[in-house]
Amino acid sequence: MRRRIIGRFKRSKQGGWEGEISTLAIQRQIRLVPNDDRVSDRAPSFRVMLGWHHIGDAWERTSHSEPPREYLRVRIDDPFYPISAMLFPDAEGLTAHLVLPPERTNFHSDTAG
Repeated sequence: MRRRIIGRFKRSKQGGWEGEISTLAIQRQIRLVPNDDRVSDRAPSFRVMLGWHHIGDAWERTSHSEPPREYLRVRIDDPFYPISAMLFPDAEGLTAHLVLPPERTNFHSDTAG
């Protein structure tokens, strides 16, 4: 299954990530800033920022693959094109790709004849 990469990121000096999202509808520079105000383990680990505007959140996750892989689950609250994606760092943890989840294929669509 092919990954749909919609962003490329690098580590920021503040311990987060900075990079660009590029889709058919969006092309923006964003930052993932560490959330220093976490009140619980369920709170987001990062705030997604466009300039000084908070536009989403990201949570630390671990994959179920072998070997397990650390990634960020990213949600961006755009009223026209909300994004739910995963940020996968490279092996060195210096760069990362923002990837859309695999499409769920509906084989029982209106094509039944």
